[in-house]
Amino acid sequence: MQSMEWRTHSQTGLQQAARYLLGMRLTIVALQLISIAVAETMVALAHHAEAVILPLAYGVLATLTWLWFTRRPPRSTQVVSLVLIVDLLMIGAWLYLTGGYTNPLVSLLLLPIAVAIVLVPLGQSIAITVAGVGVYTSLVIWHTPVTHEHHGTNLAQLHLVGMWVTFATTAAILLLVVGALARRLRQQQSQLAQIRETRLRDEQIIALGLSAAAVAHRLGTPLNTMTLLVDEMKSAVPVDDPVAEDLSLMETQLALCSGHLQQLSTAAIQGKTAQLEILTARNWVSRLRESATLLWPGAAIEWHQSAPDCPVAVDATLDQAVLNVLANAVTASPSWVAVTAREGSDDRLELVVEDHGDGLESTPEGTLGDQIVSSDSGLGVGLFLSNATIQRLGGTLKARASAKGTTIIIDLPISEDTNGAMEVQA
Repeated sequence: MQSMEWRTHSQTGLQQAARYLLGMRLTIVALQLISIAVAETMVALAHHAEAVILPLAYGVLATLTWLWFTRRPPRSTQVVSLVLIVDLLMIGAWLYLTGGYTNPLVSLLLLPIAVAIVLVPLGQSIAITVAGVGVYTSLVIWHTPVTHEHHGTNLAQLHLVGMWVTFATTAAILLLVVGALARRLRQQQSQLAQIRETRLRDEQIIALGLSAAAVAHRLGTPLNTMTLLVDEMKSAVPVDDPVAEDLSLMETQLALCSGHLQQLSTAAIQGKTAQLEILTARNWVSRLRESATLLWPGAAIEWHQSAPDCPVAVDATLDQAVLNVLANAVTASPSWVAVTAREGSDDRLELVVEDHGDGLESTPEGTLGDQIVSSDSGLGVGLFLSNATIQRLGGTLKARASAKGTTIIIDLPISEDTNGAMEVQA
């Protein structure tokens, strides 16, 4: 039985940063080896063997650290800070063997500090910066010459070339490594902000759901009492009495209210258990058409062309969300509403609702359903809940207003479970 490994958000970030750290370290190793090869063509290094062995050991250490971070990322940033301090010590030891602070590659000490500023907290970044300054100071105090021989002209020329190479390499590493890490962190911050917004929206939905459940529970008893009273009144009134017709209408309306409460309870149960039903788009649109006909028998709703046979995952809450959109369209444009189902791009299903009303002329594009708005004919939460339900199932709710009316597009993903799709009943 395999155990599931849970990782925190910071661990995932460090795991993603390991590749950039490996690239930075291997670049430093390559630069050290190349600089030794170039220096050997001009002067005789005093510590040639040690200066070659140390970068190779640094490369092995970098590879082992990368394997560690990718397979078992550390749970604390203190471990990352310790690794960056080891980087400073390894780079400082190599600089000590190749001229100390006179080596133009001494600017490589800035790279672990730059990475620390991006990856670890401020206090640890300050500690790493102090460690870097300490390493540089040690190189000034304990100086080792590059060569035991005197090659003044060659050393000066080598130093100037090394300064240019150091600047170009440091700039490139900062751009590729630190810039990539900074972009990654900005993406994570954007994702966290989106998660916070989704959580706040879900809390609003939960509050509305609890209120709806409480209202449904409280309305059950009065509806049952009124139904019993209507039955008693009907039994006491002659059939040909005009009041009997009114009582029959009242009984029908009470039954409709009870049905709505039952649908609300069913939707709450399905939402709690996350039960989804796989239907073909044609079958689902047919069900929506039947519900809309029962709710608005006199509405002028045109259902354009047959829907595709692609499967979609739906539930009762999604049906209610679409019906809320239709209700707004019928209210804004009683004379004409059109509904079209079609396959979009990237395995998506688009349900388009068009009307000739002007209910969304004052709503900015892209903000439909993002917040509760005021409404003259209702509580203003219909579109908010519809948008939340559609987003929960991986879809989007978009609107486009023009002089001819309003077009609302409900974009839903096509389900991959083609075997579970129910065929249209004849």
